[in-house]
Amino acid sequence: MIRYFTNYAAATACLCAFGSIAQADEVMDEIVDTAAPYMHHSCGSVLDAYGEDEAKVAEIVRLMAMVSLFNRQIDVLAAVPDEQDRAVIKDEFVEELEDSCDDDPGMLLAGAVDLAVKATMEAFD
Repeated sequence: MIRYFTNYAAATACLCAFGSIAQADEVMDEIVDTAAPYMHHSCGSVLDAYGEDEAKVAEIVRLMAMVSLFNRQIDVLAAVPDEQDRAVIKDEFVEELEDSCDDDPGMLLAGAVDLAVKATMEAFD
């Protein structure tokens, strides 16, 4: 499981890229609509279905992270103003996601991503 998520720094870039909580509702609706077909996947099943396509897995994780950040009303740029700290967020997010998925490969990926977002942001409070 670890080898799949260590390569997804691009997937975690959304922690920085989705920095403004003031995103238009239409944009968020589009993100939710795009993420919806993947919400049933567990950590293990997403790898079974898309494990050969790292870019697809990264995109799915990125979408779920954006939904989590929006739902938690987290503005990463405001919460972590230091650019160097924001770079560290990516590694922390990947580590947290790996831990959740390794502990329970049957956990819904959206839940694992949400836990990783929560733990990552708490580390920077």
